[in-house]
This record gives sequence, structure tokens and C-alpha cells, in this order.
Amino acid sequence: MKENTMLKMCGIVGSTAIILGAFGAHALKGKLDDALLESYKTGVMYHFIHVLAMLICVAMVQRLDSVWIRRAFWLFFIGIIFFSGSIYLLATRQVTGLDASFLGPITPIGGILFILGWLCLCVNPVGHHPKI
Repeated sequence: MKENTMLKMCGIVGSTAIILGAFGAHALKGKLDDALLESYKTGVMYHFIHVLAMLICVAMVQRLDSVWIRRAFWLFFIGIIFFSGSIYLLATRQVTGLDASFLGPITPIGGILFILGWLCLCVNPVGHHPKI
């Protein structure tokens, strides 16, 4: 995948974090109990952190084209969907009426994907040289 496409994905996923954060702060305040609202905020925080991690991957891949950096990018992206996405749906089920209880096991899978993404950044890309 080209860096330009990766950067566009960061823009879309990042803007989604802003929208969902604002939605939680304004539309959900008073509609969710404190514990669910706090859970929703956790989803937003991890969403933001891992959008920044995706951006770091884009910057790194421009300098050092490594399959491990690209894997980290995708693990962060899918982790956001699994971890934050499942939290968003679980926390708002009072409001949406959606039975999202089946998503409970998805949240820790997203967390594992985040961990694997960070570990991918530790792998020494043997044989790769910096782009000049």
C-alpha cells in the first residue's frame, strides 16, 4: 500500500475519532451512566492514540520501507475497529437498543492487536536500508 493511501486512512480514522469523541461528550452525556460514559471515553482515547501510532508508521515507512512497519499500521487499524469499535457499541447499547453483548470477547482481541502492532515496531527489518 502506498504511503499516500495510508495517510488518507489516518485522516479518515482520525476524523472519526473526533466525531465519536464529540458525540460522546455532547450527545451521550446524561444518556449514559457514568461507568458507561467512562468506558466510551476509554474507547475514544485508545482510538486517538492508535491513529497517532498509524501516523508514526506512515512517517517511518517513508524513511524505511519495512514490512513490519506496514504490519504495525494494519494491526493498529484493525485494533481500533475491534477494541474501540466494540467499546462504542457496548457502551451505547442502552441508547441504541442494540444487543451487542456478543462483542464482549472482541474488545480484548483488539487490545492484543494493539500489542502486536507495537511489537512489530521492535522487529529489526534485516536487509532493509533507509530510502535516500
